[in-house]
Amino acid sequence: MKYLKIVLVFVIVLLFNSLSFAAGAKSMCIDCHNKVTPGVVKQHLEGKMSKKGVDCSSCHGSEHKKMDDAKLAKMPTPETCAGCHKKQVDQFKSGKHHLGWIASSAMPMWAHQPKAVVGEGYKGCSSCHKIGVKSDVEKTMYRYGNAQCDSCHTRHSFKKSEAQDPRACQTCHMGFDHPQWEMWSTSKHGTIWQIEGAKGKRAPTCQTCHMQDGNHGVMTAWGFLALRLPEDDKDWLNDRVTILQALGVLDEKGNPTARLDVVKAGKVARLTKEDFQKERDKMINVCSKCHGASYAKKQLEAGDMVIKDVDKVFATAIRVVQGLYRDGVLQKPADWTFAPDLLQFYEAKSSIEQDLYLMFLEYRMRTFQGAFHMNPDYMHWYGWAPMKETLQKIKDEAVKLRAEKTSAKQ
Repeated sequence: MKYLKIVLVFVIVLLFNSLSFAAGAKSMCIDCHNKVTPGVVKQHLEGKMSKKGVDCSSCHGSEHKKMDDAKLAKMPTPETCAGCHKKQVDQFKSGKHHLGWIASSAMPMWAHQPKAVVGEGYKGCSSCHKIGVKSDVEKTMYRYGNAQCDSCHTRHSFKKSEAQDPRACQTCHMGFDHPQWEMWSTSKHGTIWQIEGAKGKRAPTCQTCHMQDGNHGVMTAWGFLALRLPEDDKDWLNDRVTILQALGVLDEKGNPTARLDVVKAGKVARLTKEDFQKERDKMINVCSKCHGASYAKKQLEAGDMVIKDVDKVFATAIRVVQGLYRDGVLQKPADWTFAPDLLQFYEAKSSIEQDLYLMFLEYRMRTFQGAFHMNPDYMHWYGWAPMKETLQKIKDEAVKLRAEKTSAKQ
């Protein structure tokens, strides 16, 4: 009994000293920052981490002590968070968000953009894609934007409840090429959620489907490009090959190029049946919690067929433009490796290729994403309809370009 009392006293003293140290460490930072950045202090003190004794120095180190040595404050990374949240960080590193920077910075058009758009200014592509890991060199170049976890658990309260709210996703998953927020929020699922509020239990959110049981991996069966290999349907495979050629992932003979490594590194497509089926089974399991499994499977298969149909339209348009290059009507730019090159996006050098890029990054995306997010208007009028319209425009433009070429020779 006496020994037990001694142990309890020792534990209490140790705990008291730990809390006293934490309080002392906090005061060193907070006394100053209450004057300089009071909002940051308030957010931190309101958050769970401060209440658990996590100090500013736990994330930023203790080297910064004066007004003129702010750069000595370390900027956290996922490794910083892993000290307490290893499971979540490991899951995050296995998923798609972690690869966002790799996927975007590999785009050929990246090199043509102002630094504020693609660099640390975070005013364009980089603002969302900074959620992805950067190389060790880039981490030394960019002071900010390396703490990927705070893309969803924003500073400095880092609320779990915020990251669990579907509105946390809307900043990046909206707009031109992936308007998932608009699709979901105006679907029946999103409408129910907005009517019943965050406390409602009926409607699935982004997190329900894409972060099952809180898993931070965030993957989907089809991937961003909605392309998978291998494929048993020969016609569909042929269309996919055409699309992959226009992406520069396959060459004119259908052989892999160096860009295939980027596709693999960024996990923007599914390159084995096992990878696809694993994610598909997870989604069927989620849907089956409210719907019958057979109904869920049929709905997802209907989405697959939408991709097949839209790929046929898209591949037809690509072949028209490929023919213009093959016949010398269009000339490949000197600094391009492939032509047409969909990954040049709006840097395309002809109007007909600008239309082709819109088919790829806007209309095709909206067609298949609208189908899987259960939004008929996005699937049809914002996706399928302009796909068909633009195919006709491309065919008409090709006829004009060929006529101009013939006229110029005469």
